Amino acid sequence: MANKTEERSTKKITQQDLKRLARIAYEDRKDLFKRKTETGTLYKDKLLCVALCQGAALHYLDGKNEIKDFDVWSFYKEHPKRPFPYRRNVKKDFGLPKFGKTRGAESFIGRKVDLLGRSIPYRKGQTAIKAVQDYVAYSKGLSPKYLRQKAIIILFPEDQLGKVIWPIKH
Repeated sequence: MANKTEERSTKKITQQDLKRLARIAYEDRKDLFKRKTETGTLYKDKLLCVALCQGAALHYLDGKNEIKDFDVWSFYKEHPKRPFPYRRNVKKDFGLPKFGKTRGAESFIGRKVDLLGRSIPYRKGQTAIKAVQDYVAYSKGLSPKYLRQKAIIILFPEDQLGKVIWPIKH
């Protein structure tokens, strides 16, 4: 039953689950930079943070919103030569059956993890979190529009694991 295909999951997301998502993103990044050497050269040292976003992030906060999949975003300082490949959306397996399976990804052991990335404006002296918050709050386009509708939870850097950066609490 735990590994059954379900539209959504209501299981609690733990710190260990966040660490697993961070590791999946790390492995994907490592593979990407190895295969796409120009992207690696431009962006391997420009990672600001990795975050769980949208519906699963909101579920982490409120326990009410159900998990359809995990949207994990890597945010990079923009490089003047070219943006990070913004259309890149890699699908990986969470690898554990805790949250059930995503409909349409029955070959996976666990829920689908969508890995996305963006290069975003970054001002000298600005924190990574502030750069992401500014991008989500003020940038035009569909990605920031969708990101601002739910929640954003830090996965990396590890010392910020689980920190809520969106919605902004004052």
